[in-house]
Amino acid sequence: MDSERIKKYFWITLTAVIALFSVSVIARNMLHAYKISRRISAMQSEQAEYLRSIERDSTLIERLRYDEYIEQYARERYRMQRPDEQVYIVK
Repeated sequence: MDSERIKKYFWITLTAVIALFSVSVIARNMLHAYKISRRISAMQSEQAEYLRSIERDSTLIERLRYDEYIEQYARERYRMQRPDEQVYIVK
């Protein structure tokens, strides 16, 4: 009778240990999956920002092929002027 009881408690304990181990592994994997999901989402938003930046730069490069825009860009961006003119900056 005593050996039956010991066997019963052994199997109950073993089942409980396996269940706790399984739950801890599953929880850790779920946490890891959540972190990876957040990282993927951050990288996707970063990718979108880089694509917008590439589009903006490509447009600028295309516009800089024309001399009229180069002059306008130099005047606006670097406050350049022609030798015979006065430039007033109004804030």
